[in-house]
Amino acid sequence: MAVAKNSRLTLVCILVTILLDMIGLGIIVPVLPELIEQLTGGGIAQSAVEGGYLVFVYALMQFLFSPVLGNLSDRFGRRPVLLLSLVGLTIDYSLMGFAPVIGYIYFGRLLSGISGAAVATATAYITDISTPDKRAQRFGLIGAAFGLGFIIGPVIGGELGQIGPRVPFYAAACLAAANFMFGLFVLPESLPRDRRRHFDIRRANPFGALVSLRRYPVVLWLLFGLFLLSLASQAFPSVWNFFTIEVVNFSSAQIGRSLGAFGIGFAISQAFLIGPLVKRFGEWTTVLAGLAAAAIAFTGTAFIHTQFGLYGFLMVGALSGLAAPGINSLLSRQVPDNQQGELQGAVNATNSLAAIIGPLVATQLFSYFTIADKGQPGYFPGAPFIGAGITVVLAGIVFIYTAWRYDLMHRPSVATKPHRPDMAPPGQQATPPYDEPIDAESK
Repeated sequence: MAVAKNSRLTLVCILVTILLDMIGLGIIVPVLPELIEQLTGGGIAQSAVEGGYLVFVYALMQFLFSPVLGNLSDRFGRRPVLLLSLVGLTIDYSLMGFAPVIGYIYFGRLLSGISGAAVATATAYITDISTPDKRAQRFGLIGAAFGLGFIIGPVIGGELGQIGPRVPFYAAACLAAANFMFGLFVLPESLPRDRRRHFDIRRANPFGALVSLRRYPVVLWLLFGLFLLSLASQAFPSVWNFFTIEVVNFSSAQIGRSLGAFGIGFAISQAFLIGPLVKRFGEWTTVLAGLAAAAIAFTGTAFIHTQFGLYGFLMVGALSGLAAPGINSLLSRQVPDNQQGELQGAVNATNSLAAIIGPLVATQLFSYFTIADKGQPGYFPGAPFIGAGITVVLAGIVFIYTAWRYDLMHRPSVATKPHRPDMAPPGQQATPPYDEPIDAESK
Protein backbone atom coordinates (compact mmCIF):
# COMPACT_ATOMS: atom_id res chain seq x y z
CA MET A 1 0.00 0.00 0.00
CA ALA A 2 1.36 3.40 -0.98
CA VAL A 3 2.42 5.74 1.79
CA ALA A 4 1.31 9.37 2.10
CA LYS A 5 3.12 11.74 -0.26
CA ASN A 6 4.43 14.03 2.47
CA SER A 7 5.35 11.36 5.01
CA ARG A 8 8.96 10.72 5.97
CA LEU A 9 8.56 7.18 4.69
CA THR A 10 8.03 8.56 1.17
CA LEU A 11 11.45 10.21 1.28
CA VAL A 12 12.97 6.98 2.59
CA CYS A 13 11.28 5.03 -0.21
CA ILE A 14 12.66 7.20 -3.01
CA LEU A 15 16.15 7.18 -1.46
CA VAL A 16 16.02 3.39 -1.19
CA THR A 17 14.98 3.28 -4.85
CA ILE A 18 18.04 5.34 -5.83
CA LEU A 19 20.30 3.30 -3.53
CA LEU A 20 19.19 -0.02 -5.02
CA ASP A 21 19.59 1.38 -8.51
CA MET A 22 23.17 2.47 -7.78
CA ILE A 23 24.02 -0.85 -6.11
CA GLY A 24 22.79 -2.61 -9.23
CA LEU A 25 25.00 -0.40 -11.39
CA GLY A 26 28.02 -0.84 -9.12
CA ILE A 27 27.68 -4.62 -8.93
CA ILE A 28 28.69 -5.05 -12.58
CA VAL A 29 31.74 -2.77 -12.50
CA PRO A 30 34.35 -5.31 -11.24
CA VAL A 31 33.41 -8.06 -13.72
CA LEU A 32 32.55 -6.11 -16.87
CA PRO A 33 36.13 -6.26 -18.27
CA GLU A 34 36.26 -10.04 -17.80
CA LEU A 35 32.90 -10.53 -19.52
CA ILE A 36 33.97 -8.31 -22.44
CA GLU A 37 37.20 -10.30 -22.70
CA GLN A 38 35.22 -13.55 -22.87
CA LEU A 39 32.91 -12.25 -25.58
CA THR A 40 35.54 -10.62 -27.80
CA GLY A 41 38.32 -13.16 -27.37
CA GLY A 42 40.81 -10.31 -27.09
CA GLY A 43 43.14 -9.21 -24.33
CA ILE A 44 42.73 -6.65 -21.59
CA ALA A 45 43.78 -3.80 -23.93
CA GLN A 46 40.93 -4.52 -26.33
CA SER A 47 38.55 -4.89 -23.39
CA ALA A 48 39.55 -1.44 -22.18
CA VAL A 49 38.81 0.04 -25.62
CA GLU A 50 35.41 -1.67 -25.71
CA GLY A 51 34.75 -0.48 -22.16
CA GLY A 52 35.42 3.10 -23.24
CA TYR A 53 32.95 2.81 -26.07
CA LEU A 54 30.38 1.34 -23.71
CA VAL A 55 30.77 4.34 -21.39
CA PHE A 56 30.29 6.61 -24.39
CA VAL A 57 27.07 4.82 -25.47
CA TYR A 58 25.70 4.93 -21.92
CA ALA A 59 26.47 8.63 -21.42
CA LEU A 60 25.15 9.57 -24.86
CA MET A 61 21.80 7.89 -24.16
CA GLN A 62 21.62 9.64 -20.80
CA PHE A 63 22.26 12.96 -22.52
CA LEU A 64 19.59 12.41 -25.17
CA PHE A 65 16.86 10.88 -23.02
CA SER A 66 17.08 12.76 -19.73
CA PRO A 67 14.97 15.67 -21.06
CA VAL A 68 12.50 13.22 -22.63
CA LEU A 69 11.85 11.42 -19.36
CA GLY A 70 11.81 14.72 -17.46
CA ASN A 71 9.15 16.15 -19.76
CA LEU A 72 7.14 12.93 -19.67
CA SER A 73 7.18 13.05 -15.87
CA ASP A 74 5.86 16.64 -15.97
CA ARG A 75 2.98 15.41 -18.14
CA PHE A 76 2.11 11.97 -16.74
CA GLY A 77 3.60 12.13 -13.26
CA ARG A 78 6.83 10.91 -11.69
CA ARG A 79 5.68 7.46 -10.63
CA PRO A 80 4.95 5.83 -14.04
CA VAL A 81 8.18 7.14 -15.56
CA LEU A 82 10.20 5.86 -12.61
CA LEU A 83 8.56 2.42 -12.74
CA LEU A 84 9.05 2.03 -16.49
CA SER A 85 12.72 2.93 -16.09
CA LEU A 86 13.15 0.19 -13.50
CA VAL A 87 11.60 -2.29 -15.93
CA GLY A 88 14.14 -1.13 -18.53
CA LEU A 89 17.04 -1.69 -16.12
CA THR A 90 15.78 -5.18 -15.31
CA ILE A 91 15.80 -6.07 -19.01
CA ASP A 92 19.23 -4.44 -19.45
CA TYR A 93 20.97 -6.45 -16.74
CA SER A 94 19.28 -9.67 -17.85
CA LEU A 95 20.43 -9.16 -21.45
CA MET A 96 24.00 -8.49 -20.35
CA GLY A 97 24.00 -11.56 -18.13
CA PHE A 98 22.84 -13.86 -20.94
CA ALA A 99 24.84 -12.08 -23.68
CA PRO A 100 26.31 -14.55 -26.23
CA VAL A 101 28.05 -11.78 -28.23
CA ILE A 102 29.35 -8.28 -27.50
CA GLY A 103 26.43 -6.70 -29.39
CA TYR A 104 24.11 -7.68 -26.53
CA ILE A 105 26.31 -5.72 -24.13
CA TYR A 106 26.10 -2.63 -26.31
CA PHE A 107 22.33 -2.91 -26.58
CA GLY A 108 22.12 -3.40 -22.81
CA ARG A 109 24.22 -0.29 -22.16
CA LEU A 110 22.08 1.66 -24.60
CA LEU A 111 18.93 0.57 -22.78
CA SER A 112 20.57 1.24 -19.41
CA GLY A 113 21.49 4.77 -20.47
CA ILE A 114 17.89 5.46 -21.43
CA SER A 115 16.49 3.91 -18.24
CA GLY A 116 19.15 5.43 -16.01
CA ALA A 117 18.03 8.88 -17.07
CA ALA A 118 15.15 8.42 -14.61
CA VAL A 119 17.49 9.71 -11.91
CA ALA A 120 16.26 13.14 -13.02
CA THR A 121 12.70 11.98 -12.32
CA ALA A 122 13.70 10.82 -8.85
CA THR A 123 15.26 14.23 -8.19
CA ALA A 124 12.08 15.95 -9.40
CA TYR A 125 10.15 13.66 -7.05
CA ILE A 126 12.26 14.90 -4.13
CA THR A 127 11.55 18.49 -5.25
CA ASP A 128 7.80 17.80 -5.26
CA ILE A 129 7.73 16.57 -1.67
CA SER A 130 10.22 19.04 -0.14
CA THR A 131 9.94 22.59 1.10
CA PRO A 132 12.60 24.96 -0.30
CA ASP A 133 14.54 25.13 2.97
CA LYS A 134 14.99 21.35 2.97
CA ARG A 135 15.83 20.83 -0.69
CA ALA A 136 19.61 21.28 -0.52
CA GLN A 137 19.78 18.80 2.37
CA ARG A 138 17.59 16.29 0.54
CA PHE A 139 19.52 16.67 -2.70
CA GLY A 140 22.53 15.88 -0.53
CA LEU A 141 20.78 12.70 0.63
CA ILE A 142 20.38 11.72 -3.03
CA GLY A 143 24.14 12.17 -3.45
CA ALA A 144 24.72 10.12 -0.31
CA ALA A 145 22.52 7.32 -1.72
CA PHE A 146 24.59 7.45 -4.91
CA GLY A 147 27.84 7.27 -2.97
CA LEU A 148 26.66 4.48 -0.69
CA GLY A 149 25.42 2.47 -3.67
CA PHE A 150 28.77 2.78 -5.41
CA ILE A 151 30.53 1.68 -2.21
CA ILE A 152 28.35 -1.37 -1.61
CA GLY A 153 27.83 -2.41 -5.24
CA PRO A 154 31.44 -3.06 -6.32
CA VAL A 155 32.15 -4.99 -3.11
CA ILE A 156 29.18 -7.28 -3.71
CA GLY A 157 30.01 -7.54 -7.42
CA GLY A 158 33.61 -8.48 -6.68
CA GLU A 159 32.55 -11.28 -4.34
CA LEU A 160 29.89 -12.60 -6.71
CA GLY A 161 32.38 -12.39 -9.56
CA GLN A 162 34.38 -15.13 -7.86
CA ILE A 163 31.53 -17.48 -8.79
CA GLY A 164 31.43 -16.28 -12.40
CA PRO A 165 31.52 -13.02 -14.39
CA ARG A 166 27.82 -13.25 -15.29
CA VAL A 167 26.51 -13.78 -11.76
CA PRO A 168 26.64 -10.06 -10.76
CA PHE A 169 24.49 -9.19 -13.79
CA TYR A 170 21.82 -11.61 -12.68
CA ALA A 171 21.99 -10.15 -9.18
CA ALA A 172 21.63 -6.63 -10.59
CA ALA A 173 18.58 -7.73 -12.61
CA CYS A 174 17.00 -9.16 -9.45
CA LEU A 175 17.68 -5.90 -7.59
CA ALA A 176 16.09 -3.82 -10.35
CA ALA A 177 13.04 -6.12 -10.41
CA ALA A 178 12.73 -5.92 -6.62
CA ASN A 179 13.07 -2.15 -6.87
CA PHE A 180 10.22 -2.08 -9.38
CA MET A 181 7.96 -4.09 -7.05
CA PHE A 182 8.94 -1.85 -4.16
CA GLY A 183 7.95 1.28 -6.09
CA LEU A 184 4.80 -0.31 -7.48
CA PHE A 185 3.34 -1.05 -4.07
CA VAL A 186 4.89 1.66 -1.89
CA LEU A 187 5.63 4.90 -3.76
CA PRO A 188 2.72 7.34 -4.29
CA GLU A 189 2.51 9.88 -7.12
CA SER A 190 4.14 13.17 -6.10
CA LEU A 191 2.91 15.54 -8.83
CA PRO A 192 -0.82 16.43 -8.60
CA ARG A 193 -2.79 16.57 -11.84
CA ASP A 194 -3.44 20.31 -11.50
CA ARG A 195 0.31 20.98 -11.59
CA ARG A 196 1.04 18.97 -14.74
CA ARG A 197 1.59 20.42 -18.21
CA HIS A 198 1.27 19.24 -21.79
CA PHE A 199 4.09 17.26 -23.36
CA ASP A 200 5.92 19.19 -26.09
CA ILE A 201 8.35 17.18 -28.22
CA ARG A 202 10.24 20.37 -29.08
CA ARG A 203 11.21 20.67 -25.42
CA ALA A 204 11.92 16.95 -24.99
CA ASN A 205 15.54 17.03 -26.15
CA PRO A 206 18.70 18.35 -24.47
CA PHE A 207 18.83 21.54 -26.48
CA GLY A 208 15.06 22.02 -26.49
CA ALA A 209 15.09 21.86 -22.71
CA LEU A 210 17.71 24.59 -22.58
CA VAL A 211 15.76 26.72 -25.08
CA SER A 212 12.57 26.33 -23.05
CA LEU A 213 14.47 27.45 -19.95
CA ARG A 214 15.92 30.54 -21.64
CA ARG A 215 13.40 32.77 -19.89
CA TYR A 216 15.33 31.93 -16.73
CA PRO A 217 18.86 33.15 -17.60
CA VAL A 218 20.08 32.40 -14.09
CA VAL A 219 19.22 28.74 -14.77
CA LEU A 220 21.38 28.70 -17.89
CA TRP A 221 24.34 30.22 -16.06
CA LEU A 222 23.99 27.78 -13.16
CA LEU A 223 23.77 24.87 -15.61
CA PHE A 224 26.97 26.10 -17.27
CA GLY A 225 28.73 26.18 -13.91
CA LEU A 226 27.39 22.70 -13.12
CA PHE A 227 28.65 21.45 -16.49
CA LEU A 228 32.18 22.69 -15.73
CA LEU A 229 32.11 21.05 -12.29
CA SER A 230 30.85 17.76 -13.74
CA LEU A 231 33.44 17.91 -16.52
CA ALA A 232 36.24 18.28 -13.98
CA SER A 233 34.81 15.52 -11.80
CA GLN A 234 35.14 13.00 -14.65
CA ALA A 235 38.91 13.01 -14.17
CA PHE A 236 38.58 11.08 -10.92
CA PRO A 237 36.75 7.93 -12.09
CA SER A 238 38.45 8.00 -15.51
CA VAL A 239 42.13 7.90 -14.55
CA TRP A 240 42.28 7.23 -10.80
CA ASN A 241 43.20 3.55 -11.15
CA PHE A 242 45.85 4.27 -13.81
CA PHE A 243 47.24 7.23 -11.86
CA THR A 244 47.59 5.37 -8.54
CA ILE A 245 49.27 2.39 -10.22
CA GLU A 246 51.72 4.68 -12.02
CA VAL A 247 52.52 7.01 -9.11
CA VAL A 248 52.24 4.95 -5.90
CA ASN A 249 52.11 1.42 -7.32
CA PHE A 250 48.66 0.61 -5.93
CA SER A 251 47.28 -2.91 -6.20
CA SER A 252 43.68 -3.49 -7.29
CA ALA A 253 42.72 -4.01 -3.65
CA GLN A 254 44.32 -0.69 -2.66
CA ILE A 255 42.53 1.06 -5.52
CA GLY A 256 39.23 -0.37 -4.28
CA ARG A 257 39.90 0.72 -0.70
CA SER A 258 40.83 4.24 -1.79
CA LEU A 259 37.64 4.53 -3.85
CA GLY A 260 35.65 3.21 -0.90
CA ALA A 261 37.23 5.76 1.44
CA PHE A 262 36.38 8.57 -0.96
CA GLY A 263 32.83 7.27 -1.37
CA ILE A 264 32.30 7.19 2.39
CA GLY A 265 33.62 10.73 2.81
CA PHE A 266 31.57 11.97 -0.14
CA ALA A 267 28.40 10.37 1.27
CA ILE A 268 29.01 11.86 4.72
CA SER A 269 29.50 15.36 3.31
CA GLN A 270 26.25 15.17 1.36
CA ALA A 271 24.15 13.44 4.01
CA PHE A 272 25.25 15.29 7.15
CA LEU A 273 27.16 18.47 6.31
CA ILE A 274 25.24 20.23 3.58
CA GLY A 275 22.01 20.72 5.57
CA PRO A 276 23.60 22.54 8.53
CA LEU A 277 25.97 24.50 6.27
CA VAL A 278 23.16 25.74 4.03
CA LYS A 279 21.11 26.68 7.08
CA ARG A 280 24.02 28.56 8.62
CA PHE A 281 25.74 30.15 5.59
CA GLY A 282 23.30 29.83 2.68
CA GLU A 283 23.41 27.88 -0.55
CA TRP A 284 25.79 30.01 -2.58
CA THR A 285 28.48 30.04 0.15
CA THR A 286 28.15 26.26 0.55
CA VAL A 287 28.58 25.79 -3.20
CA LEU A 288 31.73 27.92 -3.17
CA ALA A 289 33.12 25.85 -0.29
CA GLY A 290 32.54 22.65 -2.27
CA LEU A 291 34.20 24.12 -5.36
CA ALA A 292 37.19 25.28 -3.32
CA ALA A 293 37.59 21.79 -1.82
CA ALA A 294 37.49 20.25 -5.31
CA ALA A 295 40.09 22.67 -6.69
CA ILE A 296 42.46 22.04 -3.77
CA ALA A 297 42.03 18.26 -3.96
CA PHE A 298 42.59 18.01 -7.72
CA THR A 299 45.64 20.28 -7.70
CA GLY A 300 47.18 18.63 -4.66
CA THR A 301 46.64 15.11 -5.99
CA ALA A 302 48.42 15.98 -9.24
CA PHE A 303 51.70 16.52 -7.36
CA ILE A 304 51.44 13.87 -4.63
CA HIS A 305 53.74 10.84 -4.48
CA THR A 306 52.84 9.21 -1.14
CA GLN A 307 49.86 7.17 0.01
CA PHE A 308 49.42 9.36 3.08
CA GLY A 309 49.16 12.52 1.01
CA LEU A 310 46.91 10.79 -1.48
CA TYR A 311 44.38 9.88 1.20
CA GLY A 312 44.62 13.36 2.66
CA PHE A 313 43.60 14.99 -0.60
CA LEU A 314 40.91 12.33 -1.09
CA MET A 315 39.27 13.45 2.14
CA VAL A 316 39.49 17.10 1.08
CA GLY A 317 37.98 16.11 -2.25
CA ALA A 318 35.08 14.41 -0.49
CA LEU A 319 33.94 17.89 0.60
CA SER A 320 33.36 18.71 -3.07
CA GLY A 321 30.08 16.85 -2.56
CA LEU A 322 28.73 20.09 -1.07
CA ALA A 323 28.68 21.86 -4.44
CA ALA A 324 26.27 19.97 -6.72
CA PRO A 325 23.34 19.65 -4.26
CA GLY A 326 23.60 23.37 -3.47
CA ILE A 327 23.51 24.26 -7.18
CA ASN A 328 20.59 21.88 -7.70
CA SER A 329 18.70 23.50 -4.85
CA LEU A 330 19.27 26.96 -6.30
CA LEU A 331 18.13 25.73 -9.71
CA SER A 332 14.94 24.19 -8.33
CA ARG A 333 13.83 27.55 -6.92
CA GLN A 334 13.95 29.28 -10.30
CA VAL A 335 11.18 27.38 -12.13
CA PRO A 336 7.55 26.45 -11.30
CA ASP A 337 6.45 23.06 -10.04
CA ASN A 338 5.27 21.83 -13.42
CA GLN A 339 8.74 22.39 -14.93
CA GLN A 340 10.76 20.62 -12.25
CA GLY A 341 10.92 17.41 -14.30
CA GLU A 342 12.10 19.35 -17.35
CA LEU A 343 14.67 21.20 -15.24
CA GLN A 344 16.04 18.00 -13.73
CA GLY A 345 16.11 16.47 -17.19
CA ALA A 346 18.28 19.39 -18.30
CA VAL A 347 20.48 18.90 -15.21
CA ASN A 348 20.93 15.20 -15.96
CA ALA A 349 21.61 15.96 -19.62
CA THR A 350 24.24 18.50 -18.55
CA ASN A 351 25.95 15.89 -16.38
CA SER A 352 25.70 13.31 -19.17
CA LEU A 353 27.29 15.66 -21.69
CA ALA A 354 30.18 16.12 -19.25
CA ALA A 355 30.37 12.32 -18.92
CA ILE A 356 30.69 12.03 -22.71
CA ILE A 357 33.50 14.57 -23.02
CA GLY A 358 35.32 14.29 -19.67
CA PRO A 359 36.63 10.69 -19.75
CA LEU A 360 37.98 11.11 -23.30
CA VAL A 361 39.85 14.29 -22.35
CA ALA A 362 41.17 12.91 -19.04
CA THR A 363 42.45 9.63 -20.47
CA GLN A 364 44.09 11.36 -23.43
CA LEU A 365 45.87 13.80 -21.11
CA PHE A 366 47.08 10.95 -18.91
CA SER A 367 48.33 8.98 -21.90
CA TYR A 368 50.11 11.96 -23.46
CA PHE A 369 51.96 12.94 -20.28
CA THR A 370 53.01 9.40 -19.26
CA ILE A 371 54.59 8.32 -22.56
CA ALA A 372 57.97 9.59 -21.41
CA ASP A 373 59.90 7.65 -18.78
CA LYS A 374 59.82 8.76 -15.16
CA GLY A 375 62.10 11.69 -14.54
CA GLN A 376 62.21 12.65 -18.20
CA PRO A 377 60.92 16.00 -19.56
CA GLY A 378 57.24 15.87 -20.32
CA TYR A 379 56.47 13.14 -17.78
CA PHE A 380 53.59 14.31 -15.57
CA PRO A 381 50.82 11.74 -14.85
CA GLY A 382 48.99 14.30 -12.72
CA ALA A 383 48.14 16.40 -15.79
CA PRO A 384 44.45 15.34 -15.86
CA PHE A 385 44.01 16.55 -12.29
CA ILE A 386 45.64 19.89 -13.08
CA GLY A 387 43.18 20.26 -15.94
CA ALA A 388 40.35 19.34 -13.59
CA GLY A 389 41.50 21.88 -11.01
CA ILE A 390 41.57 24.66 -13.62
CA THR A 391 38.09 23.68 -14.79
CA VAL A 392 36.75 23.82 -11.23
CA VAL A 393 38.21 27.31 -10.81
CA LEU A 394 36.39 28.35 -13.99
CA ALA A 395 33.20 26.87 -12.54
CA GLY A 396 33.73 28.97 -9.42
CA ILE A 397 34.16 32.12 -11.50
CA VAL A 398 30.94 31.36 -13.38
CA PHE A 399 29.07 30.77 -10.14
CA ILE A 400 30.40 33.92 -8.46
CA TYR A 401 29.43 35.96 -11.51
CA THR A 402 25.95 34.40 -11.50
CA ALA A 403 25.49 34.98 -7.78
CA TRP A 404 26.55 38.63 -8.19
CA ARG A 405 24.69 39.27 -11.44
CA TYR A 406 21.36 37.91 -10.19
CA ASP A 407 21.81 38.87 -6.54
CA LEU A 408 21.60 35.31 -5.22
CA MET A 409 23.59 36.36 -2.17
CA HIS A 410 20.99 38.82 -0.90
CA ARG A 411 17.71 37.26 -1.96
CA PRO A 412 15.35 36.21 0.85
CA SER A 413 16.29 33.03 2.63
CA VAL A 414 14.50 29.97 1.32
CA ALA A 415 13.68 29.11 4.89
CA THR A 416 11.30 32.08 5.02
CA LYS A 417 9.96 31.83 1.49
CA PRO A 418 7.74 28.75 1.03
CA HIS A 419 7.63 27.27 -2.45
CA ARG A 420 3.95 26.39 -2.55
CA PRO A 421 0.93 27.82 -0.74
CA ASP A 422 0.09 24.45 0.80
CA MET A 423 3.58 24.34 2.33
CA ALA A 424 3.43 27.68 4.10
CA PRO A 425 4.39 27.36 7.77
CA PRO A 426 1.72 28.21 10.37
CA GLY A 427 1.37 31.94 10.88
CA GLN A 428 3.06 32.87 7.60
CA GLN A 429 1.35 34.14 4.49
CA ALA A 430 1.89 31.91 1.48
CA THR A 431 4.03 33.22 -1.34
CA PRO A 432 3.39 32.55 -5.03
CA PRO A 433 3.79 28.91 -6.05
CA TYR A 434 7.32 29.50 -7.26
CA ASP A 435 10.06 32.07 -7.23
CA GLU A 436 9.53 34.63 -9.96
CA PRO A 437 11.81 34.14 -12.99
CA ILE A 438 14.92 36.24 -12.83
CA ASP A 439 15.38 38.17 -16.04
CA ALA A 440 18.37 40.02 -17.37
CA GLU A 441 17.13 43.34 -16.00
CA SER A 442 16.48 42.15 -12.45
CA LYS A 443 19.77 43.40 -11.07
